[in-house]
Amino acid sequence: MSEGEGEYKRAPSHFTDRIGTQSWPLEAGRYRLVVSRACPWASRAVIVRRLLGLEPVLSMAVADPIQDSQSWRFTLDPDGRDPVLGIRYLNEAYYARDASYDGGISVPAIVDVPSGVLVTNDYPEITINLEIEWAPLHRPGAPALYPPELRDEIDAINADVFRDVNNGVYRAGFATRQGAYTRVATKLFERLDALESRLADRRYLVGDTITEADIRLFCTLVRFDLVYHGHFKCNRRKITEYPALWAYSRDLFQTPGFGDTVNFDHIARHYYEVHRNINPTGIVPIGPDLSLWLTPHGREVLGGRPFGDGTPPGPVAAGEEVPLP
Repeated sequence: MSEGEGEYKRAPSHFTDRIGTQSWPLEAGRYRLVVSRACPWASRAVIVRRLLGLEPVLSMAVADPIQDSQSWRFTLDPDGRDPVLGIRYLNEAYYARDASYDGGISVPAIVDVPSGVLVTNDYPEITINLEIEWAPLHRPGAPALYPPELRDEIDAINADVFRDVNNGVYRAGFATRQGAYTRVATKLFERLDALESRLADRRYLVGDTITEADIRLFCTLVRFDLVYHGHFKCNRRKITEYPALWAYSRDLFQTPGFGDTVNFDHIARHYYEVHRNINPTGIVPIGPDLSLWLTPHGREVLGGRPFGDGTPPGPVAAGEEVPLP
């Protein structure tokens, strides 16, 4: 990450290998997905893993939402160690890959279990990798989240949403000059206005089923009123003030594989307690009312088939349950 003229710049992923190649062959049980339920980039991978039924073949480690000076840590686990990798901090897998690495320690990350070496932290591509190269290990009835005939449209939507929404909230929140903040915050709400119009008469962003595009947008929308509206000063409007976007968000939240992966407590505590440069006291607000996520959304009238020719995922894997709002 760097900063120029008061504008936040997101650093590119440093380790960009893909699984399903000669270097990293696809093998059930060989790899471990490391996530934080607080992180929107990691939440994409959690949702995709669940929708595709990869839990039996790709284990998952959940880091503490509160980082320390060494970043993501496994203090939610007994003895403060990940029970599979045997490490206390995710940075140990990074340094096993490159002892001289001095960049950021980010999630999601995929680690090779036998060697303890980081394979990738390439958050934009991890879900695509799970959808394409991991296809031989998908569950029966797994939905097509990145169908070939829709990829160009999905990619175009994703590019706009990443620039103005997914990353836009961070660019607003971490801006250090008024001009930079105003510029990106304005673009953010212009994009939300455009998405409101797009979703007014269609259930999903691309086609009539859930795709990678919906997953990427959802992971920002589900955090918006809880943290981005106040903490990141994205306060022109709340998502609850957008009729279509709010109904769309609840529709996805109530779809198996989405809301059952969301931990609102982890999200709120991470943003408000960790970002002391923005929130020096570390006080976590008591609102908003999270029970509203379970209210009727009425989006069924727009048609659409959430899982296309596939089926919903089964029950949440034991030990991966999250609290209901």
